[in-house]
Amino acid sequence: MDYSILISFVAATATLAFSPGPDNIFVLIQSAAYGKTSGMAVVFGLMTGCLVHTTLVAFGLSAFIQSNEVFFWILKGFGAFYMIYLAVKVYQSKERFDALSIKVPPQNSVQLFRQGFIMNVLNPKVSIFFLAFFPAFLFSDSLTLFEQFYALGFLFIATSFIVFSLFVVLSEFFSKLFLDSPKKIKLLKRLQVGFFVGIALVILNG
Repeated sequence: MDYSILISFVAATATLAFSPGPDNIFVLIQSAAYGKTSGMAVVFGLMTGCLVHTTLVAFGLSAFIQSNEVFFWILKGFGAFYMIYLAVKVYQSKERFDALSIKVPPQNSVQLFRQGFIMNVLNPKVSIFFLAFFPAFLFSDSLTLFEQFYALGFLFIATSFIVFSLFVVLSEFFSKLFLDSPKKIKLLKRLQVGFFVGIALVILNG
């Protein structure tokens, strides 16, 4: 088992979780507007949704990769291409978020959990990202592919949960840090582009 790969995976996941996107922006909005309990309800919903995507990827990919080695290399090429695609999309995106001007209606914790869960499960981009991201970080010759995908899934969920919880606890601070200056948004964009290009290189060299 290569623990350095797992450490790299956790670092990459944390970087991704800190990058402003629809999920953590929504968590910020709920936390800032209606308190930490509301924000955490959304976080639990989002993470439960990630478990569904992990299961789909683990069952689907492990069988395909085991039966066809060529498919694994095709998948790695797709993963690298998809990371470059994400980098381009970030580069082309607008340099200002208007998220904090969005008014969200108050909801109870069950409704917010359900909303976070549905947001995640019904987003096909999450499964596509897992398909592209996880194969670059297979870390063991003794564990089955199924076990490795599940391990990566739980690491992804645990790391993202910690980062998203920080967004909840420090919602006011992060709102100002991320969203109040075009210069900060531009810097974050550059960091995101670098992150996705770096993951593409990891996939191709793995």
